[in-house]
Amino acid sequence: MNKDEFIENCSKLGINLTNKNLNDLETYKDLLIEWNKKFNLTTIIEEKDIYLKHFYDSLCLVKIIDLNNKKICDFGTGAGFPGMVLAIIFESSTFTLIESNNKKITFLEEVKNKLNLKNVEIINTRVEDYGKNNRELFDIVTCRAVSNLNIILELSSSLLKINGKFIPMKSNVLEELEKCEKNIDKLSYKLVKEIDYELPIEKSKRTLLMFEKYKITDLKYPRNYNIIKKESIK
Repeated sequence: MNKDEFIENCSKLGINLTNKNLNDLETYKDLLIEWNKKFNLTTIIEEKDIYLKHFYDSLCLVKIIDLNNKKICDFGTGAGFPGMVLAIIFESSTFTLIESNNKKITFLEEVKNKLNLKNVEIINTRVEDYGKNNRELFDIVTCRAVSNLNIILELSSSLLKINGKFIPMKSNVLEELEKCEKNIDKLSYKLVKEIDYELPIEKSKRTLLMFEKYKITDLKYPRNYNIIKKESIK
């Protein structure tokens, strides 16, 4: 996806990019390519792939929810996807990006400073540790390609306000969804929406799930990551 195709497809999403948006994304792209020569931030390093698989794919969150004037958390953000991209475009919202990898944190701070982003907070910790002490804060929590659905449902649960939405971005989620049906209610969630779509050009399949939190999360969640991974929710 070249820049013109990116602009055209964003318009189809209802996102009309400003010159500042485009300049900021261009700077972000250049920083990603430059830093990736030193650190393993991403395997996607061709410009056309960055615009499609990182920038456009991140913005597809608008297919399922309005992102304006919201308090949003992106955990396991890596090199900033989707959170940093969303922060560049949706200036009326605030974004908390959680990442445990120190090198990726350093990169995210560089992007934030270069673009002078005032609506971004970058947290260097594991999300389950953050979630134990920062409960019921966010309108929206999201993540992309972090772990299986059973795990990320628990990792996200304490972060959301009542009636907040958890929206994981997944490529193939049907089997995972079937396996975690019994656990959704234990985390005070209900599945309220699902959207399947394809990325333009390459036609790869994507799924957006929207889980709504309907009551305060039990204080025992989230558990330690290794316990979640090993036991899921009993």
